Amino acid sequence: MLKPEDLLPLEAYARNRSRLRAEIIAHKKRRTVHIGEHVTLQFEDALLIRYQVQEMLRIERIFEEAGIQGELDAYNPLIPDGGNWKATMLVEYPDADERRRMLARLKGVERRVWVQVAGQARAYAIADEDLERENEEKTSAVHFLRFELDAAMRGELRRGGALSMGVDHPAYDASLQVEPEIRASLAADLA
Repeated sequence: MLKPEDLLPLEAYARNRSRLRAEIIAHKKRRTVHIGEHVTLQFEDALLIRYQVQEMLRIERIFEEAGIQGELDAYNPLIPDGGNWKATMLVEYPDADERRRMLARLKGVERRVWVQVAGQARAYAIADEDLERENEEKTSAVHFLRFELDAAMRGELRRGGALSMGVDHPAYDASLQVEPEIRASLAADLA
């Protein structure tokens, strides 16, 4: 969990923002997985969440302790706790008409996203714990996912075990073997 003392004062953040932004972009690449052409998972961690909080404080010009704590309270739940991964899922269709059609067909897709460690059972995402992002007509283009990993999965990942991810929805079926650099970055989140 991030605390106020983990954040830079706004003036110091402003001075270092360009450098920090470049570091975050490089870091995000090691935590982004594209499952097929239209689903992207951005795996969160403390560094990414700290950057997001700093950006919100800068944009909203929040200086007061209560406001800073409010932002931390809103974003801290997105940081993995050592036994799980937390990810933002983006359903991406550039054409607006196609996106509208597909979001209607993809209802429930957020519950059909999985990770699998070295031959173990798939761990399916727990989706949108903060609020429902699906309605009668369609799913949302953005979902927040949590993947719980048991001790055997975590141990296998620490030993370098393979990691695959996918979606097994009737309207979208795709999977991949996660690249070693991304697998290592995600494995570092686990206790």
